Amino acid sequence: MDNFRSMALPNTSLLLFVLHMCALAWQAWALVDLRMEDSVEVYMDESAEIPCLYAFTEKPMMVMVQWFVREREGHRVRISYSDLTMQKVDENTSYSNRISVRSNSDGETLTIQDVKLSDEREFFCQVSGLAAGNGEGRTLLKVFDPPEPPVIDGVLSGVSVSGDSPAKIASCETREGFPKPNITWYRDHIPIHPISGLVNVVTLVTKESSGLYTVQSELHYKVTKEDKDAHFSCEVSYFVPGAVRTSESKGINITVHYLDPAVVVPKDSEVMLKGESLTATCNALSSLETSTVWFKDGIEVGRGHIMQLQDATFDTSGQYDCEVTVPSLPGLLTSGSVHIIVQGAPQMKDAEREIELMEKVGGWVNLSCEVGGYPRPAITWSITGSQSQSWREVVKRETEDQVHSVVMLKVTTDTVAVCNSTNDFGIETKTYSIRSIPFSQTPTARKTSADNSGVIIVVIIVSILLLAILGSVFYFLYKKGKLPCGRSGKQEITKEKTNKEDIVVEMKAKKTEESVLLKGVNGEKKPPNDQSSALSS
Repeated sequence: MDNFRSMALPNTSLLLFVLHMCALAWQAWALVDLRMEDSVEVYMDESAEIPCLYAFTEKPMMVMVQWFVREREGHRVRISYSDLTMQKVDENTSYSNRISVRSNSDGETLTIQDVKLSDEREFFCQVSGLAAGNGEGRTLLKVFDPPEPPVIDGVLSGVSVSGDSPAKIASCETREGFPKPNITWYRDHIPIHPISGLVNVVTLVTKESSGLYTVQSELHYKVTKEDKDAHFSCEVSYFVPGAVRTSESKGINITVHYLDPAVVVPKDSEVMLKGESLTATCNALSSLETSTVWFKDGIEVGRGHIMQLQDATFDTSGQYDCEVTVPSLPGLLTSGSVHIIVQGAPQMKDAEREIELMEKVGGWVNLSCEVGGYPRPAITWSITGSQSQSWREVVKRETEDQVHSVVMLKVTTDTVAVCNSTNDFGIETKTYSIRSIPFSQTPTARKTSADNSGVIIVVIIVSILLLAILGSVFYFLYKKGKLPCGRSGKQEITKEKTNKEDIVVEMKAKKTEESVLLKGVNGEKKPPNDQSSALSS
């Protein structure tokens, strides 16, 4: 049997060669009409039938039919052969166990079982009727596998209407389809098409190891407040044999975190009198809970939608800005402002108080006057004492409700300078009293002269006391006879002899001197009787 088979194969090949040569000789006038479908479509895992129909213009002596498949590399591989004597499936191919061939009077039909994705390729049918003619046709087998239904997810955190560019609002996914499915987005069942700056669709296609496709799509959309009630959905379209089918997801609502422009009351600006109170509000319509913060000159001055201004002063004046935010959605912000103006009479530091200064003659002093008020006060200087040409204003700064003036004054004499500030609500003044010091006299010199005068007075008093004490001592010595006095005394020392007359004269002289001395010391006059008594004695 084996020998017979080994002999049969060469004989078969030889027969085919001979028949082929004969066919070439006759094909010039013998024809075969061969018809195949351009494509055959089938679901994966099902069976596919590829017909090959043929008819000869002249009845052939025999017919040979061969089936081929194109491999991925591009070359063709035979998978089946039949003639008048046999019909066989070639061994050791990827189709050896999955195909069968059925013949009839019109031709043959190739059946492929358990179709796989890899079966999507070209199949060739080659027919030879020898002298009756030969021909070849091909059919593309298309394989389909519907994807899973689409799954849609909305952005949970919500989307802001104030974004500068489209933001992601939802994603849609469909898995394991073949060929690649497509995803279309809808708003209230109306297709959404990409629009620059408004709508953008980002698609990611993944080919699994099985050869099936998974498609993910993100919808980036610039939402408006009107979108808060809209329904968004995605639809998957996919091919099936002979048709296109669709599968739509459920509809979702997106959370639109819109924040309307802030509304501030009072609007723009508000004028109030000094001492008054004011309530300001700042609100913004939002789809979520909001938070409000108030600022003045960049410094936080309050929280909440309401700001109370009590007992207004000039420091209350200024611009107040409010910022409204959505805590659950950072970056969503709106703001507003109000300008507060406080009216009142001028107000200055050290008003109604006289400021005393001292400066030497010829010296210069700077006098400052800073005042607040609204309407803005006007400042004038009134200077008396010094010459009018001896002072000038060197600084003048003004704001909406503040004025600062500085004058430079040369002191020539005692001077009084008054800063007068006035507006529609009143007047306020500030006074400088400047005492001039002569150039040659300083406070230190005057103090020294006073001290010297005191020392002189003390010296005079001490001298008088010393003189009084000295006089008392002389008198005491004289009374005791310890102190000689007058011309007679001198004579007693020089003369050795005396007579009676001399004694009388001496006694008189002594009494006279004693009376004079007592009168000078005690300040009293002795009566004449006392003097005569003294002389008698």
